[in-house]
This record gives sequence, structure tokens and C-alpha cells, in this order.
Amino acid sequence: MRLELATYDALRYACLHFHYAKAVPAAVCSFSVFNDNDEWCGCIVYSGGANSKLGNKFNLVQGEWCELVRVALNGKQEATSQALAMSIKMLKQYNPLLKLIISYADCDQSHTGIIYQATNWIYEGKVQLNGGTPRIRIFGEVKHPRTIGKKGWRCNIEWLREHIDPNAEYVYTLGKHKYIMPLNKKMRKICAPLAQPYPKREEQ
Repeated sequence: MRLELATYDALRYACLHFHYAKAVPAAVCSFSVFNDNDEWCGCIVYSGGANSKLGNKFNLVQGEWCELVRVALNGKQEATSQALAMSIKMLKQYNPLLKLIISYADCDQSHTGIIYQATNWIYEGKVQLNGGTPRIRIFGEVKHPRTIGKKGWRCNIEWLREHIDPNAEYVYTLGKHKYIMPLNKKMRKICAPLAQPYPKREEQ
């Protein structure tokens, strides 16, 4: 198995075809994964993060942390955990100032973060315990408020019912499992006290 920097076309195709979110994030670094037969298997994508304040609790500024936002693979890779570990090693080479990676496992997708557990990430706990920012169902499709805002619509349920879809409704999520990967000894010492036992699938 080998990895190389991904082109935007590869990133876009992988995110739209191999990942449940069906959306293309803004990437700071992404890698194409090839199996031992040199078949392209998709992309692993890192972003600056949708929330610029995620690094504040660790006293990190943007550029010192990033978010793993997509593991968009088609299943032809030999081992997903190995591909992720290889991508982290390459990420550090291309971004030497990075000290921490943050990622999430989506409870709405029944994900517990098995891939993070297999690669020894630190589990920080469950976030958005009360549902976090609610999604909105419009014409039967659940959309993030950011997606609605990009259309020029208001993220107000009454306004949406009056102007867009009379059946629009809020959809509250089950939250997410948060994982962190420190990239040096100093950051690992800071993160270690935050560690909680890994969640299991039956706890969903």
C-alpha cells in the first residue's frame, strides 16, 4: 500500500462517492491511497476545521492543529488503519508545525471510532450530548444549517415553513465521539489526562 498527495479531482470524487456525507470539505492536506495492486482506493482528507476555536483548550493556534474530516475509501485497501497511520506520518512531514489532530465519529451513523481505536488515538468523550446544532429536514432531506445558509435561506424553521417547505422540521443528532491524536511528546503529556475508555458499539 502507498499514499501520495491527492489532486482536487481525486479528493472530490472520493468524498462524493465513498463517504456517507456526500460533501467536499475544504482541505489543508489530503492523500490518495493505493493498494498493493496499485489500484486507487480513495482519499484521506485533513482540514483546518469548521470551528477555528477547537485548538484553544490546548493553547494551539490555527496551523498547529487540524481536523481529520474524511476517510473516503472504497474498501479495496488492505487495511484502513494502516492507511490512516501512513497518512498521519506523511501529514507531519508536509506540515511540521502541526501538534495535534482532532476527529469525530458520528453516532448518527452508528460509528464508535474503531479506526481511531486501532491507531491509538486518545478518546476525549462524547460531544454535542444534547444534540448539538440541529439539522433541518427539507423536502425529506436532512441538511446542515450551513448548507441552508449557502442557498440564501434563513435557518429559521418558521421562515422555512412559510417560504420553502411547509413540512420543514428540526432533526436533533445523537452527538459525536471525539478523538485526538497528539503529534509530539509534549502534546501527548497535555492530552493524556483527558483520556476516557473507548466506547463500544453496544453503548450506542
